[in-house]
Amino acid sequence: MLPSTWSRLSCRTLCSRGQRTLSLFSSSGPSNVNKVVSDAEKIVGYPTSFMSLRCLLSDELSNVAMHVRKLVGTRHPLLSTARGFVYDNRNNLQMRGVIVLLMSKAAGPSQVASDLLAQDMVSGIYPSQRNLAEITELIHTAFLVHRGIVNLKEWTVSDGPLKDMQFGNKMAILSGDFLLANACTGLAELNNTKVVELISSAIGDLVQGIYYEGSSNTEESSLTDRVDVATWEEQMFLSHGSLLAKSCQAAMELAKHDKESQRLAYKYGKHLSLGHKLNSDLQPFLKSSVAEPPSFSLSAAPVVFHRQIVGQERWHQQLQQAKTLRNQLDYSKLLAAVKSEKGMSSAVDLCCYHGNKALEAIQAFPSSEARSALENIASAVTKF
Repeated sequence: MLPSTWSRLSCRTLCSRGQRTLSLFSSSGPSNVNKVVSDAEKIVGYPTSFMSLRCLLSDELSNVAMHVRKLVGTRHPLLSTARGFVYDNRNNLQMRGVIVLLMSKAAGPSQVASDLLAQDMVSGIYPSQRNLAEITELIHTAFLVHRGIVNLKEWTVSDGPLKDMQFGNKMAILSGDFLLANACTGLAELNNTKVVELISSAIGDLVQGIYYEGSSNTEESSLTDRVDVATWEEQMFLSHGSLLAKSCQAAMELAKHDKESQRLAYKYGKHLSLGHKLNSDLQPFLKSSVAEPPSFSLSAAPVVFHRQIVGQERWHQQLQQAKTLRNQLDYSKLLAAVKSEKGMSSAVDLCCYHGNKALEAIQAFPSSEARSALENIASAVTKF
């Protein structure tokens, strides 16, 4: 567990660096992150999402797009994932690639890199680092597509025809596998054993983290599992932080930077990812209204903090009190229960802590436009 004073110290440090004081009632949201990431794309030269024009026009993805059209009119998650490739106002699908490139540019060429390698740099970034950024996006998107597989045991008529849902599942599996295979091919072409080892381990972390996440986001697990904040952080790092952290470290390895630079890059990616996840988890609790019923995960950070504060017995009682006549959960009642304690404010403090740790890591790099952009992104995840 973190020291008892971490939340106060981290927020004070952020504020002393000129950041706005956090408020549970402020009106900004994830758009803060999207805006600073969009601004950062201008620094690294181009949007880094793998869904670039080159990829969109490939025969394989064109065929996938034609097949996905068959799902129109159903509620298969693959449809919303596909829409997100074009535009998603909640989650910036390009963020990971942009950060890898910004980190590469902020670090610059290493002292041991040859002058011949430096001649290949474009906008202060090696071609291999740009390839790595695209590989990172490919892996992330492959897992987004795979997570869109529907549990057909829970299928209802309102979701759409069963044969269409089955078809959607096949498309999600095949499309995700295709993207992951392309990422692995690109990874091998980098010809760097350590980078291959880092990114391969990140893929393994993703699989493990998504398994934990799926198994803990049920009412049954919420009643039986004893989850504390330290365990939550470990699991969220696997599913949300490992890929970015290890990609940032790999970018330093490709430029032949020393172990300390690699450690700092890893640290930035880790803490930024956790801060971003906390920001995302907090949104339903900060933005809920009577007109719009809340929707949140039972493994969201405010819920985990709340469970730890009130204890398992009290949490069981609150779950039972939130049951409707149809034995379903009334999330409005659960949200009110979480808001009644300090689960939300504790999650905000932890988000502030991780943003601060990311800022500490990147400030060890030379002052530059790229470093400033990375600082802005770290600051944005602590604004609500």
